Amino acid sequence: MKVVILAGGLGTRLSEETLLKPKPMVEIGPKPILWHIMKIFYSFGFNDFIICGGYKVNIIKEFFNNYLLYTHDVTFDYSNSKVSYTNPIAENWKVSIVDTGLDTNTAGRIKRISSLLNDNEPFFFTYGDGLADINLNELLKLHKKNDGLATLTAVEPPGRFGIVNLNTENQVETFSEKPTGDRRGRINGGFFVLEKEIIKYIEKDNQSFEYDVLPQIVKQNKLFAYNHNGFWRPMDTVRDLENLKSLWNQNNAPWKIWD
Repeated sequence: MKVVILAGGLGTRLSEETLLKPKPMVEIGPKPILWHIMKIFYSFGFNDFIICGGYKVNIIKEFFNNYLLYTHDVTFDYSNSKVSYTNPIAENWKVSIVDTGLDTNTAGRIKRISSLLNDNEPFFFTYGDGLADINLNELLKLHKKNDGLATLTAVEPPGRFGIVNLNTENQVETFSEKPTGDRRGRINGGFFVLEKEIIKYIEKDNQSFEYDVLPQIVKQNKLFAYNHNGFWRPMDTVRDLENLKSLWNQNNAPWKIWD
């Protein structure tokens, strides 16, 4: 089963990090967030990836081109012009990196890789900037149970502000520092299962998956949601990045569901 990852945006809200690299290549610990996302899928046995690149896509290509070098011991035999790798720790991955255009929108990127998808088989789809301890098997199970074209993951957003409840005399009755959800309800957590049929809803590069495609599917009652109640965090801002780095450095990263 294919796993499609969007990795082509400019990442303007992380411009401090994305001036020289695409957002999915921003590092958490020793590896880019893209690697962390792929490890989540690999933990459930999904190892066939399609990465939709755009902005500075060559940096992504160079990372995977050199991945054996980064993850193995290496011997250079110049007498025979050979390179051999030993003590492998690399994952059993198949990775296709496609330049889907600098200005292509989210739906357009999916359409551009449609020829790489398997007919009559759903595929995973996610963004290159979100982490979760999601049970992908349960997500897929729910998708197959329903007669839909898409199943999204609904999550409670992390709170950004403290909640203060007052009584009629302006006395604080309760205070909660940055509670999960901020009382706004659930949002799209970015982990999807999609049917290939969804491609027929995409005509142009500038179409948005979120604004142009999903509303059409909702009108046809073909969009379902899997409620994920565990950890989920985006990497939208420098604050988000520093929080994820801190969790990783403290060996307290909930999305690290692999050994």
